[in-house]
Amino acid sequence: MIGWSIAAARDCGLFDRVVVSTDDAEISDIARDLGAEVPFLRPDNLANDHAGTVPVITHAVEALALDDDVAVCCLYATAPFVRAADLAEGLRLLQAGASYAMAVTRYDYPIQRALRRGEDGAVSMIDPAQMQVRSQDLEPAWHDAGQFYWGRAATWASQLPVFDRRAHGVGLPSSRVVDIDTPEDWERAEALFQVLQR
Repeated sequence: MIGWSIAAARDCGLFDRVVVSTDDAEISDIARDLGAEVPFLRPDNLANDHAGTVPVITHAVEALALDDDVAVCCLYATAPFVRAADLAEGLRLLQAGASYAMAVTRYDYPIQRALRRGEDGAVSMIDPAQMQVRSQDLEPAWHDAGQFYWGRAATWASQLPVFDRRAHGVGLPSSRVVDIDTPEDWERAEALFQVLQR
């Protein structure tokens, strides 16, 4: 899986270095075999299911002793559908003054029509005031696509949250977005991969 992200970073022509942050010896070996650097190992406190992206990249920026103005892109290992053009657009937004630039995609259905479901199975609208509003009149909502985040080294080091008011989104079609967190996500990603390879 990590090979797709390394290849995308290596082949897009935007990066001087492709560095993998991990605490795992096997992943380190795979990353090096695929042409990435692994100049440090991630500490245990940043290598668990609760470690956030910003602290992980802050650690990498500090371990690499990067100059403040260097553009740094966090590219998730679980982003097999990332494209060079999307990464380039993120860099352009960063260079135009965004604090961060990240991949985002629209929700497929208006979130204003979201339901809550009780333990007994009963459903009710979270916001009943939206009941009579036509779905096409509701504001589109976007979410993090879980692919990449651009920021300056100094911004990462300051630990500014990625959803800062000056952050910008690179809009991706939902057909190229799968945030792989569960076995079901993996199955969807495999099916989508088969379709996109055709």
